[in-house]
Amino acid sequence: MSTLLLKRVLREPLVHFLALALLIFAGYGLFGANADSKPDSIVVVAPKIEQMATLFAKTWQRPPTADELKGLIDDYVKEEILVRQALVLGLDEGDAVVRRRLRQKMEFLNAADAEALTATDAELGAYLKANPATFEIDPMLAFQQIFLNPQRHGEAIEQNAATILDLLLSQPATDPASLGDASMLPPELALTSKSLIGQTFGADFAEAIDQITPGQWTGPIASGFGPHLVRVSERKPGRLPALSEVRDAVTREWTNAKRKELENQRFAELLKGYVVNIESLTNAETNP
Repeated sequence: MSTLLLKRVLREPLVHFLALALLIFAGYGLFGANADSKPDSIVVVAPKIEQMATLFAKTWQRPPTADELKGLIDDYVKEEILVRQALVLGLDEGDAVVRRRLRQKMEFLNAADAEALTATDAELGAYLKANPATFEIDPMLAFQQIFLNPQRHGEAIEQNAATILDLLLSQPATDPASLGDASMLPPELALTSKSLIGQTFGADFAEAIDQITPGQWTGPIASGFGPHLVRVSERKPGRLPALSEVRDAVTREWTNAKRKELENQRFAELLKGYVVNIESLTNAETNP
């Protein structure tokens, strides 16, 4: 190549641009590798902690406990790590509320992986047995009740309840509807789940009548409205259903559990690449 042609090429802007790009790339190769060999640093500064505590106090009308404040800090660290990782993956393009959206996208990746998993019958069966309270079928109860209004009976309410109960036991043919006080409560319920009974009469009332042997009047049993005389006519005990009865619900909960497990595992791996420093508010106040 002639000297004149070489000088002409060197004057071209494109050549200058390419040369600069190569220098930047080479510099990144030299210095970026060293930077990547050390974990990134996250510093949770005292003003940030104070800001989180203040926001919590405004929301809940009380300052956070130590555990709650730790939870806020841990969540902030998690958000910071997920945001940085999302930026590395280039998930920030085209979003207005970048930080929040990036965290959501990272979490969506975990959710998508969990959704792709297929549980075997053995896995679902094991999950069902390990979490009986989530899937247990409620006891069912059918009963009659006689309500005594505390405002009407006053201090004599216990004696009046005992008198009515004696009448019911000694004269079984007595019509219960002719006794007690009128109310909006149903005098008789067909088989109803214990939880629904609790919603109407109160959880303590539902728990108490679940202990009654069917067939005989008993009481008084207190509800949120007052005392009742109760006769349980039928009871079906609660039970753990077969997998075939609740397959969809078990699959959904199993998938949710796997998603959480994957999220925790991946976050634990990401956390290894960071050094997290959390400033003490006390130190910050004494050393402004």
